[in-house]
Amino acid sequence: MQMMAWKDWIKIAFLCFLSVGSVVLGTTDEGDYAVLEEFRRGLSNPELLKWPSDSKDPCGPPLWPHVFCSGSRVTQIQVQNLGLSGSLPPDFNKLSMLTNIGLQRNNFTGKLPSFNGLSNLQYAYLGGNQFDTIPWDFFVGLDSLQVLSLDENPLNQSTGWMLPPDLENSAELMNLSLIQCNLAGSLPDFLGSMNSLGVLKLSYNNLSGEIPASYSGLPLQILWLNNQLGSGLTGSIDVIAKMIFLSDVWLHGNQFSGQITSSIGALVSLTRLWLNNNRLVGLIPESLTNLPQLQSLQLDNNMLMGPIPNASFANFSYAHNSFCQSTPGLPCSPEVNALLDFLEEVSYPPKLAGSWSGNDPCTNSWLGISCSDGKVSVINLPNFQLTGKISPSLANLHSLVDVILGGNNLTGTIPANMTALTSIKLLNLSSNNISPPVPQFPSTVRVLLDGNNLLQISLSPVYPPNVSTPSTNRPTSPNRTPPSTAAITSKTTRRFNILIIIIPAIVGVLLMLLILLLFYYCWKRKASVFAAPSSTNTEPNNSLDPYSLAKLASKNDVNSGITASELHSINSSINSNAYVTDSGNLIISVQVLRSATKNFALENVLGRGGFGVVYKGELHDGSMIAVKRMESAVLSNKALDEFHSEITVLSKVRHRNLVSIMGYSVEDNERLLVYEYMHQGALSKHLFQWKQLDLEPLSWKRRLNIALDVARGMEYLHNLAHECFIHRDLKSSNILLGDDYRAKVSDFGLVKLAPHGKESVATRLAGTFGYLAPEYAVTGKITTKVDVFSFGVVLMELVTGMMALDEERSEESRYLASWFFQMKTSKENLKSIIDPSISLTDETFESISVIAELAGHCAAREPHQRPEMGHAVNVLAPLVEKWKPVNDDDDDCLGLDFHQPLLQMVKGWQAADGTTSFGSTSLDDSKGSIPARPAGFAESFTSADGR
Repeated sequence: MQMMAWKDWIKIAFLCFLSVGSVVLGTTDEGDYAVLEEFRRGLSNPELLKWPSDSKDPCGPPLWPHVFCSGSRVTQIQVQNLGLSGSLPPDFNKLSMLTNIGLQRNNFTGKLPSFNGLSNLQYAYLGGNQFDTIPWDFFVGLDSLQVLSLDENPLNQSTGWMLPPDLENSAELMNLSLIQCNLAGSLPDFLGSMNSLGVLKLSYNNLSGEIPASYSGLPLQILWLNNQLGSGLTGSIDVIAKMIFLSDVWLHGNQFSGQITSSIGALVSLTRLWLNNNRLVGLIPESLTNLPQLQSLQLDNNMLMGPIPNASFANFSYAHNSFCQSTPGLPCSPEVNALLDFLEEVSYPPKLAGSWSGNDPCTNSWLGISCSDGKVSVINLPNFQLTGKISPSLANLHSLVDVILGGNNLTGTIPANMTALTSIKLLNLSSNNISPPVPQFPSTVRVLLDGNNLLQISLSPVYPPNVSTPSTNRPTSPNRTPPSTAAITSKTTRRFNILIIIIPAIVGVLLMLLILLLFYYCWKRKASVFAAPSSTNTEPNNSLDPYSLAKLASKNDVNSGITASELHSINSSINSNAYVTDSGNLIISVQVLRSATKNFALENVLGRGGFGVVYKGELHDGSMIAVKRMESAVLSNKALDEFHSEITVLSKVRHRNLVSIMGYSVEDNERLLVYEYMHQGALSKHLFQWKQLDLEPLSWKRRLNIALDVARGMEYLHNLAHECFIHRDLKSSNILLGDDYRAKVSDFGLVKLAPHGKESVATRLAGTFGYLAPEYAVTGKITTKVDVFSFGVVLMELVTGMMALDEERSEESRYLASWFFQMKTSKENLKSIIDPSISLTDETFESISVIAELAGHCAAREPHQRPEMGHAVNVLAPLVEKWKPVNDDDDDCLGLDFHQPLLQMVKGWQAADGTTSFGSTSLDDSKGSIPARPAGFAESFTSADGR
């Protein structure tokens, strides 16, 4: 081999030096360097990082500031509190050896990159930034994750986001902090299986539902669920009593209900518990205030009751509850204790828990409680949906005279010690689920047990002579004593023989009475035909009090009646402010309506409003009616005004697009309105709840028909009736749909009469936020244009499928009316907000564009810029294809639609039941004429608000 020249050796040595130097100077993984460089380029202020611009080797030496490496791989990035602005690179997860990232409290914006595949990541601090989107696969593969913070980021602001099940694979997770980052939905059940989780902070989000029972086994020390937006978290807090390691609990600002369980005393490490601003009821358990480590307890703004326990720590707040005393340590009076025991057995209904406050039921006007001589004498809580048992503590109320608990869901037996009450006269437990045996009460006590199925099917019940036996054939009002019934005490042969003798005699007497009554009825009927009609007295006469009608109508039972002429004469003599109307032809017996609704059974509830519940009713022949029953607990002047208003308006105006009133009833404490039944219910459920209720979404054609129907009904109210009426509460939940999806406007309790055409009327603010016209909300003065504004909002709901006001939407779109104006300005924006359930074609979109413009026109800010309802009808009518109203020529001029067959069915049923008929009706069944308007109608109606 030839020897190499010395120059060749020098070249080889130089090349080796260069190669070695390159290894020493370039140790960082090329992929990691590329991600960091992209990270730097995405910042608007990269100089804050102080990364050298002439170096491509972050792992050194020397290391770049805020970057930590292991060998050639980046393992940590710590840039917290630097004030950095910009976005993160989308391929951030290529830093596959990353174990700790600290980006908190900067100004990062844009979309969070996916962390999918960062299997070595243990700590991720991303809070206090402006990240607006979180990808669906963000949590995939985070197998080593121990701490995650996404606090205070506006993630998915318009829709919210939910924790995906992928997080369950992060079995080592110890600290999860997601405060104020638009987390929505229910608390994920899978978190209950994460046995390392010690800190869970989910405050200020949009979470709803209950705390899952699976959380009871978590080793949590810190649990923050406070101040959820929207409806908030609900249900019981019992599950936290099983998290025995808890030291810091924030549950305030939600809708938690139920009692604070005494087992919370097991939380011996608890130092802070904030439960304020919820709906908690019941007594504060002493086991809570006696916890050895507790330093701060906040219970303000709940419905807690009973005494305030003493606490050894200073930070104990409990304002705005229903305690019996204001000073800790003082006990409640014996009567209050007895009533609280009763309340505990029926699970502290919120209505009662909010009302039963103070240490004297008589001076504090407790709901459902009446007193005599300073002692509790009456418990009157019928139809309060009470569940549970009857407390034996009622026997400690020695002055009790009447206990009226009919129409509830009470179970168990009647406490035997109640038979020792010396003053009791009435025990009404009808229509409950009471179990046998029934204790033996004195003969002076009337015990009503009708409608208790367990007593009815019992093989050997023992009924004392004074106990009314269960019977489903004789409905009895739980609020009053019914006619006497036969006492059934035994089935012995001796009494059977006695009955054989007595029954024929009774039958004979009844037949004679029946014949006499028939003669008397025929004589009265003949006399009434020739009697001169009563003259209408236009001068107010105060000889009758405003409730005379109610007293007379209470006679309307099996054995007595009231005629239209009697009713007319009463109304002529009653002050114009009385809660009555002269529509005597509409009176229906309460007994009839109880039968139709199965004694107002829960399964017949159609909906609930501010002053009552609407029930479905069925006549004997299968025809349906709707019955609005005002709750006795809310029979305020305002409620009675609205009751009176509905009767007055609906008995005077009739139109096929206004819900018809079939009758009403005023007996004792009952206030009932009867309407035609609308099988498809409210428009609102077809727009906003159709998925939950498994309904067919409304087609665009149906929506157009509905809009036109509503416009015609409102046009009639404004212009075509005898007077000009202003509805004041037009909204989608007050628009009802029939079987054919034709619409009718309902709920006329807030209607106002404009006494001088369409001039402005001053009134107290009423209606529903989201539909209120701006000038009405500010000045309290109304014209027909406030209804036009509400109609415009309804059109917006038909187009978008979105509610007029939704607190769960972003602040920008929370109020549909203002947001809709911005979005309809361009074709692209308008398309983006159209209800996705609408099949969109070019023809449909053209029609939607017209409706969007009409909606904007109707909901203009200034009332003079809004059209009349007639204009809306003219715009909508050409858009409705192949629609021809039934009997258009007959009712367009007068708007008549009396539903005669249904009226006749109700009359016939009352006659069949032996109850009072509608009376000598002023309706002509063949022509369907409008009843005469009463004297002073305009004056009394303008004051329907009581102002």
